[in-house]
Amino acid sequence: MTTQADRNIRPAPDSEMTAIADYVADYAIESGEAFDTARYVLMDALGCALLALRFPDCARLVGPIVPGTTVPGGVRVPGTPYVLDPVKAAFDIGTMIRWLDYNDTWLAAEWGHPSDNLGGILAVADYVSRRNMATGKAPLTVGDLLAASIKAHEIQGVMALENGFNRVGLDHVVLVKLATAAVTTAMLGGGRDEIVNAVSHVWVDGQALRTYRHAPNTGPRKSWAAGDATSRGVRLALLAAGGEPGYPSALSAPGWGFYDVSFKGKRFGLPRSFGSYVMENVLFKVSFPAEFHAQTAVECALTLHPLVRNRLEEIERVVIDTQESAVRIISKEGPLYNPADRDHCLQYMAAVGLIFGTLSADHYGDAVAADPRIDRLRALMEVREEPRFSRDYLDPARRSIANALQVFFRDGSATERVEVEYPVGHRRRRGEALPLLVAKCRANMATRLPAERVEGLVALFLDRERLAALPVPAFMELFV
Repeated sequence: MTTQADRNIRPAPDSEMTAIADYVADYAIESGEAFDTARYVLMDALGCALLALRFPDCARLVGPIVPGTTVPGGVRVPGTPYVLDPVKAAFDIGTMIRWLDYNDTWLAAEWGHPSDNLGGILAVADYVSRRNMATGKAPLTVGDLLAASIKAHEIQGVMALENGFNRVGLDHVVLVKLATAAVTTAMLGGGRDEIVNAVSHVWVDGQALRTYRHAPNTGPRKSWAAGDATSRGVRLALLAAGGEPGYPSALSAPGWGFYDVSFKGKRFGLPRSFGSYVMENVLFKVSFPAEFHAQTAVECALTLHPLVRNRLEEIERVVIDTQESAVRIISKEGPLYNPADRDHCLQYMAAVGLIFGTLSADHYGDAVAADPRIDRLRALMEVREEPRFSRDYLDPARRSIANALQVFFRDGSATERVEVEYPVGHRRRRGEALPLLVAKCRANMATRLPAERVEGLVALFLDRERLAALPVPAFMELFV
């Protein structure tokens, strides 16, 4: 009779986890460009969060799990009177930032929105600062918060360069959970070992499917999935910082690790070491609250609007040339059932741009969607992959997100073919984008705060030294 037993020798932690822990624990951010960009990311994310509170479906998710509950020394949720525990506050802030699909973006083999991590980072920074102050210690500053944000961006973005979680059906918010868990463990006082433990719990967790992002199931969960992920990251960080042990081969354990169970046996590729590359190259959504693969398509549509607005009934077809990723994730035919469905439909966004000459969050609502011209125009659209766009999208030296539009009429005439390679939020157009980003933030904050407060906040964000030195609790109270 043959017997067999597992060899129960605990291995060293997976190198992919220790690389993240070493970076978070030891790497000093020295890039002035990264810190400057992080200021704009923070300003933009909080503006998006305040704007989202205009929408009842978002606002109803915000607040204590048990109504009326208060947390002494808890976390302020911007734009609200709520003071919550850091886990629920992370969910609320992250959900508000992401709700309108209007915060920053990173595109590679995997996609995502690195400022989603600010839900957890802001919550933990406020929590730790108030805990410190209660015991006579110094609070964290906004400069500390920005450094954590740069590291979270880097972890999420570098992990996304070659690792397509979407290819195995998993949602990109796993990388929000990962980055939040790593940086907030350090913010809570954890060292290298605790960060490894927190990261291991991320991989042991079950991961969200992309079901809610795709036809025929697209729905509003995609707008709170990142809030859920950053919140879970904070929960795992609290556990790890409190002494909860981790699982050293959470990725590589044969048969039971993440690679074998969830990644088809493939190991992660890390094509570059962690630094500040992602923050320096992050994409801003400056002009439109739209899924980023469609940003340049909407720019093309707005360019063509004056040429077609009086000829909508004469249109025979509209040709959209785009990248492979856009074809795969946001090209849709048939009914669109809710705002979340519409803001992930390339044809819908292009149609709105052609018809109205603009695109705002309100255009995804039922009232605008009922305009019969939109669905008629969608039905006339042909979406094609342009191989050059797909190559340049993945080229590290280019990272373009190109689209081209051309409208053909029944009389045989046609507009010019309008092509936009880089959206206004791309690093290559940063000088053009930043004044527009400030104006966007000013308008977004004005939906929730008085004009004098808004102008004070804009001035604060533009003052590098004053912002960096401000204690986090004082900063958060400016948004109450």
